[in-house]
Amino acid sequence: MHKTVTSGILLTSFAYFLFSVQDASVKWLVAALPVWQILFVRSVTIFSLCLAWGGRPLLRSARYSPVLKPLFLRNLLLLAAWLSYYTAARDLGLAELTTLYYASPIVMTILSVPILGEKVPGYRWLAVATGFVGVVIACGVAVKGLELSLPVYLALQAAIFWAIATVLLRKTALHERTPVQMTISSGFFVFYTALAMPFVWQSVSATDLALMAGTGVVAGIGQFAMFEGMRRAPVSVLAPFEYSSLVWAFVLGYLIWSDVPGSNVFAGAVLIISAGMIIIASERFAGRFRERV
Repeated sequence: MHKTVTSGILLTSFAYFLFSVQDASVKWLVAALPVWQILFVRSVTIFSLCLAWGGRPLLRSARYSPVLKPLFLRNLLLLAAWLSYYTAARDLGLAELTTLYYASPIVMTILSVPILGEKVPGYRWLAVATGFVGVVIACGVAVKGLELSLPVYLALQAAIFWAIATVLLRKTALHERTPVQMTISSGFFVFYTALAMPFVWQSVSATDLALMAGTGVVAGIGQFAMFEGMRRAPVSVLAPFEYSSLVWAFVLGYLIWSDVPGSNVFAGAVLIISAGMIIIASERFAGRFRERV
């Protein structure tokens, strides 16, 4: 079991790296294009990859899947999270926005108890709290402070929606194959975003279109890794590893926009990495203890 959990951690960490790459691409595109249009092309790309993978049998499995209704709700929550997040981004700085959004692992851990019936040991709570403190330090919010406002509320709302959607993913991941779930999810997103296309579509260059499609490829691989990770490990184990995407965000920010992280970023990164190490070390110790028993 501990080997399965380890593979789940590795897959989830890889997924969050790819999601950070996706966010960097979206940040680049959203300066000139509507979020709805970016999401539409991204979703069409993922759906096309799924069709190329499984063809009509995969579509048939998706149509009669027992998780069709739960995934309908999950993707509505994800769409609401995206819209809330990028609306808040217009008024909040990256530090405030990121800190508020990364409240989601705490919400995920809390919800995993009543919804999934998971038992959350003390070391997992410690890992989540350690990671969140690391995010606060890295973003400098502890110094600047926050004032309650509509953008702050929207960022928190995005965090809550994402947390609920992730918990629902764990619930459905155990009852359906990953390609089927990806087909259903991307299909719903194509439908949702297509409704807005007549009102928001803008002509794009071949380069921007390729970047949007590339974002879909990266997101599709990330989704596959995340779905598989959720099948192999409890949500409360994986939640702290969401913080790792903050580290990748700072790395990509430096490589793409030449943003130089301050000392607080490195201090926060140490705590974020420590949160993951707490989980890995504790799960390995627990696995060895079970083997001896």
